Amino acid sequence: MKIKYLGRKILAIMLKDDKILTITESKENIFKEKGSQFIAQCFPITTEKSFSKILAEIKKKYYDASHHCYAYRLLNDNIKYSDDGEPNGTAGLRILNAIDHFKLQNVLVVVIRYFGGTKLGIGPLGKAYYNSAFEVLEKSKKIEKLFYNKVFVNVDFNQISSIHHIINNFEVKLTNTIYKETVKFEILVKVNDLKRFEEKLVDELKGNVDIKVNKLLILD
Repeated sequence: MKIKYLGRKILAIMLKDDKILTITESKENIFKEKGSQFIAQCFPITTEKSFSKILAEIKKKYYDASHHCYAYRLLNDNIKYSDDGEPNGTAGLRILNAIDHFKLQNVLVVVIRYFGGTKLGIGPLGKAYYNSAFEVLEKSKKIEKLFYNKVFVNVDFNQISSIHHIINNFEVKLTNTIYKETVKFEILVKVNDLKRFEEKLVDELKGNVDIKVNKLLILD
């Protein structure tokens, strides 16, 4: 019997729950307050690199805007926000508050402001940024995504029926079966079921099984 964990450190860093709530696509909403225009845009993202690319494109497109304020939340409370020149605490944090209101992760919200000539004051300004972010997220389609591990199970041909029996007793996804000298099954297993699944394989097959667990995946 061999059990090998691939990318185990990544799992430990990323995994905090077995599912997240996120958005499915980009949306835009325009909010106006005393002459100022707030263009709120939200995006599903998974990495800081994707955030940087989106922000650069927005700044290029809306180069003449007064401010490009933003907030994002990724997995395991990985957050970042910016007031981009607005008074401290009036923009980025308020945008993050709107994201947290909907309990969203892997989400970026950017609010582009065109100043209308009238200063709003600290309180109303913060409310304007919050409302802008809230409204664009409110009309965004949301989806719950589950975390899975990809598990590779390698067995002899005479163990195929046992593998299918185990699979039928778990909520797993059999994604591929490769027949060579032995049989390799590629199976997606919910992270919270992984330990029980491994134990069941070892027990049912009396240790005559090779198991490899790949890094974390997120599936709809």
